[in-house]
Amino acid sequence: MAISSTPPSGRPHAITSALFRGWERFLRVLPHFDGSAALLMRLILAPVMIAAGYEKMHGENWFHYALDTFPFPFNVLPAEISWHLAMWTEFLGGICLLLGLGTRITAIALAVTMFVAAWSVHLPNGWPAIALSQPPAVCIPESPEYVAGNAWQRYVHCYNVNERTIEAAKRLQKAKEVLRREVDFGYVNGMGPLVKLNNGIEFATMYFAMLLALLFIGGGRYVSVDWWLTVLKRS
Repeated sequence: MAISSTPPSGRPHAITSALFRGWERFLRVLPHFDGSAALLMRLILAPVMIAAGYEKMHGENWFHYALDTFPFPFNVLPAEISWHLAMWTEFLGGICLLLGLGTRITAIALAVTMFVAAWSVHLPNGWPAIALSQPPAVCIPESPEYVAGNAWQRYVHCYNVNERTIEAAKRLQKAKEVLRREVDFGYVNGMGPLVKLNNGIEFATMYFAMLLALLFIGGGRYVSVDWWLTVLKRS
């Protein structure tokens, strides 16, 4: 009968040592892929910003109606100037993000644009971008579940519910009742259920957070024009 040369008590230590060595090798390789996070954020943000700027190029300037809600100093700038600033910041900034060119400066400019949009357009609507079709009963003040619930339950279930979304859900139900009577509701409600837009700060906040991250980490190793320009500068 063969006898192992490694004492049984030493096997867990050997496994642990092997795991640590593997983890150390992984950490040594990992920096070569640290640009992937920046690349993913840029690829998410770029088409959103380019499309927003392009729509402004061919759309009506509605800043005239919202100028009073803009934070200083944008509330004292003429609406035409603010419109063109936002348009070109979004369009050209989106292209720069796609290329990873001037990523940090672009991130600052677009983050300011997102802040203004969130503050003036989206903040009054609360957090959710889309209203829940059926808000949980614990979130509706006049319901017995709300009275019986506690702060933790409301925190977990109601973070994306407010008076506006509760009212939106009621109106959506009325719209569905009309559609059920008048048309083939299964067809209309197919390919994704009908929802009501709330236009809250949810998306703007996420975009702002990604832009803030790009400000700190840059365009990314190997995957941005910024990185290659730095390499050429050093060579």
